[in-house]
Amino acid sequence: MGLIKKKHIRWVFLSTLFLLFFQIPCYAQRFAGKKIFYLDSYHMGYAWSRGIKEGIEAVLKGTGAELKVHSMDTKRNPSERFIKKAAVAARQAIKAYSPDVLIVSDDNAFKYVVKVYYKDVSLPVVFCGLNWDASIYGAPYQNTTGMVEVALIPQLIEKLASYASGPRIGYLSSDNLTSRKEAYYYHNKFGMDIQEVYVDTMQDWQNRFIELQDNVDMLILGNNAGINDWDAPTVRSFVYQQTKVPTGSIYSWMVPYALISYIQVEQEQGEWAATAALAILSGRPPADIPLVTNKKGELILNLVLSETLDILFDPVLLRRGEIFDGRLIGHAVNPQ
Repeated sequence: MGLIKKKHIRWVFLSTLFLLFFQIPCYAQRFAGKKIFYLDSYHMGYAWSRGIKEGIEAVLKGTGAELKVHSMDTKRNPSERFIKKAAVAARQAIKAYSPDVLIVSDDNAFKYVVKVYYKDVSLPVVFCGLNWDASIYGAPYQNTTGMVEVALIPQLIEKLASYASGPRIGYLSSDNLTSRKEAYYYHNKFGMDIQEVYVDTMQDWQNRFIELQDNVDMLILGNNAGINDWDAPTVRSFVYQQTKVPTGSIYSWMVPYALISYIQVEQEQGEWAATAALAILSGRPPADIPLVTNKKGELILNLVLSETLDILFDPVLLRRGEIFDGRLIGHAVNPQ
């Protein structure tokens, strides 16, 4: 069964489960006249943001609830000055729309908008994509609930270790708040000793990729979003020639560059957030909806890189995972 078809079936199945869990009567136009504002930390051209929006829209379809989307664009513009200006603009847009529920995704929207302007106010807030720990922002508040995003990194490392010659782990990523927060929790939550490298350009990424091949036994490829001169065909050709150690990623758009990917499902975040928003519109206080973490993951095996490294995947993995053979799948190569 194809990857896209499997995702569609899962979205429908999960949405049904969420609706049952939250005990929301499912009939058309129940929420007509209600308004939901979705504040995205990044931009809709970014695969993660696009997936969350798809999840939200899938749940809200037919409910009558109106959805407005506003993006802060802080992945491509990570400076503190830009983010603070984007937060002010986001607040103005929220006030102008006057929503019944506010959904926010990822750390910047929560840190710079919710924490500053909407802590313990009357407007209900549902967050998703908040990495690892909401308590660093003092959350949850009286008016919030959400899904905390956790990376499926232990599962990924376990699989990479089967093909690595030693325990040394490298981490190569674009330089942003989320990437550094990920690495912090790899160290502190899982006790991993990781060699971290952060870059801003494609050339730097390529240079450090080559260096790391000789200094680590396995390499985690973090997010490349924010590397604005990234050229997917060039990087694919490069990694096929230069990869010497097993590589892995948790991002769908990094699949072509990694031997093994254990990817998070963006739509899970949006589906949960939208379902929680409908529960709130039905009268359930946000504080009565417990915080949760994401659970869904997809294993993807890169046959092109397995041939490059002369690796034969375990038949059990081949049965469990999706296969990437060099052809484009879903959002796999376009995070921007």
